[in-house]
Amino acid sequence: MSKARQLADLGNVYDDGALSNRNLLINSGMQVAQRGTSSSSAGYQTVDRFRFTSSDMDQLAFTQSQDTTGPSGFTNSYKLTVTTPETTTEAEEQLFMFQAIEAQNLQQLGYGTAEAKQLTLSFWVKSSVTGAYCVAFYQNDGNRLITSTYSISSANTWEYKTITIDGDTSGTINNDNGAGLELYFFLSVGPDRKTTDSTSWGTWAGAKFGYGQVADVAATSGATWQITGVQLEVGDTATPFEHPRSYGDELARCQRYYYQRGGAIQGGNGYEYLAHGYGDTTTRAIHLVEFPVQMRVPPTFKSSQTASEFYWRAPIGNPTSPVASSVPTGGGANVLSGRFDCNTSNSFVVGDSLFFGQNNSTDTFIAFDAEL
Repeated sequence: MSKARQLADLGNVYDDGALSNRNLLINSGMQVAQRGTSSSSAGYQTVDRFRFTSSDMDQLAFTQSQDTTGPSGFTNSYKLTVTTPETTTEAEEQLFMFQAIEAQNLQQLGYGTAEAKQLTLSFWVKSSVTGAYCVAFYQNDGNRLITSTYSISSANTWEYKTITIDGDTSGTINNDNGAGLELYFFLSVGPDRKTTDSTSWGTWAGAKFGYGQVADVAATSGATWQITGVQLEVGDTATPFEHPRSYGDELARCQRYYYQRGGAIQGGNGYEYLAHGYGDTTTRAIHLVEFPVQMRVPPTFKSSQTASEFYWRAPIGNPTSPVASSVPTGGGANVLSGRFDCNTSNSFVVGDSLFFGQNNSTDTFIAFDAEL
């Protein structure tokens, strides 16, 4: 891209009202992966804020991962690898990755008014499967949908793509902490999900959801699809990717939706303290965790599922160091702090101060989930 073109693009961005914090998406450089770097399950499993879904595919097996390769300027990407193919993609089967954007972060779009603003999506993508791919934008509060497509022309080669969509003058995005807009990247779409044109804003229907998708990543063993540098911004111009966000800033944005201690990020370094607690009864301890940022909603508590992964250590002067005999269970949370409980067959002194830790395991974690 020439210097003159970059200056012209920045002029357009200025006219649209933003020179920084342009990107409406979080963790678009795929740097943060609190849950881990690889998984063979669907859902939020690896790269934060991006969820992978396989719907109705009964044969498909895959791995999703945070990859350490990318185009020039990027050190990470999200990667999907098919290990067992879906031999025939039927009916309403679909395979996609998506991110949901919090509604109160989208009020500048002006949806539902005559001034509804355009959005431009840009990203780097690489796949072993060439052809046309669908990208869908779903507006939750108004149940509205628009789709577009991009094409991969060269297999296993990073390609830069841009898509611009019109603002929705009939749409609705509530000013709340729910999902305002969902962005879908389809990898495979069954025939019943792509029969009706959805290239203009309209009411969502299943037959519109993956309109324009031709490529079928799920059909081939060993097929891959990778993406990074995903930027969604106001206006009709794709500007250079907003690299200045630090890792710490991106992590904090992710922690509003999911906060994990231990596990892939902090585990494997001997005995690590995860929370402070106290003896509630002689056989139960209550633990309190203060969140580093305010979470979107009171989160759901999660933990790894083996009691022997955890331990307690009493402060100096107290001789007991009881070992957990049950996995931690959620005891309640608000947006600033959480609580969890754990039982033991050993004996506490009621009111004793205790430190709860992981027992030298890279998979041990406690987590709080407030994902959209």
